[in-house]
Amino acid sequence: MKENKIILSHGSGGKLMHSLIEEIFLKSFKNDILNKLYDSAVIDFGEFEICFTTDSYTVNPIFFPGGDIGKLSICGTINDLSVCGALPLYISASFIIEEGFDVITLEKIVKSMREIAIKSKVKIVTGDTKVVEKGKADGIFINTTGIGIKDKKINLGFEYIKEGDKIIINGDIGEHGLAVLLSRNEFNIKTSIKSDCAPLHTLIGAILKEFKGIKFMRDPTRGGIASSLNEIVKNRNYGILIYEREIPIKKNVLSMCEILGFDPLNIANEGKVIIICDKIESKKLIEKIRKNKYGKKAKIIGEIIKEPKGKVLMETITGSVRIIDMPIGEQFPRIC
Repeated sequence: MKENKIILSHGSGGKLMHSLIEEIFLKSFKNDILNKLYDSAVIDFGEFEICFTTDSYTVNPIFFPGGDIGKLSICGTINDLSVCGALPLYISASFIIEEGFDVITLEKIVKSMREIAIKSKVKIVTGDTKVVEKGKADGIFINTTGIGIKDKKINLGFEYIKEGDKIIINGDIGEHGLAVLLSRNEFNIKTSIKSDCAPLHTLIGAILKEFKGIKFMRDPTRGGIASSLNEIVKNRNYGILIYEREIPIKKNVLSMCEILGFDPLNIANEGKVIIICDKIESKKLIEKIRKNKYGKKAKIIGEIIKEPKGKVLMETITGSVRIIDMPIGEQFPRIC
């Protein structure tokens, strides 16, 4: 890690964040569970496995079209467990609150967390609260930790991926990041773009019950699908080819990206899952996903290729091929 000071990009989901993880945290904490760098730790408990995850939320603003920091914290934790094949069961919630924070606003956030937890059939069972002096935090920070149960018959991992496997996403990309950014009113632009923030455990649970050819899943949050796809191929003996014409993206999101100069592949999502599955099952899997309200626009966007190893390529609309690299930082800060 070349930098001597932590900068915002170290938390963006891009190259700098991965450098921080590998050269600082993994160097000190490495073990057989952590080293896999899945969205949740998968821990063997004999007849079953426990999935265990934690995340911190610092979104600015705390309320945005389609969600808020409370909904985001519960959905994010549910999804991190779900993409590892677990049934989410229990969540902890810890709050760091700045002195002077409005109590009515706090109640709205907590109500939002409660509603999505009840709807998702998970229980918030423990937590912690700290209050810091005014100016020592940006309103409110939330940390959530989740625990879920995984059937040992569900085998997901990088090692199961092979050439010819198809890459699926359950819907339009780029909505969350733009919804948060534009709600800051820094650009004085009015738009109908809303965050895709949603719990995906029912969608994921349904396809895991029916399809044995699912190899791996990841939710493309910070750094967007570009980061997630690069994480999948990093140091592997395969690569990825995606097709620009197949990537689902709303016209208003694409137009806004063109206006602001953003690459939609790098923008955070909070209700999307990337699924890698066997080619034979891919079409039926798409049909199944589209029956869920969070998967109606699901598409096959690419496939696993033999060469070049460790690289993500995209066939553009014009027919050319370009490398999709992991972003160095994030195009804008504090999205999730």
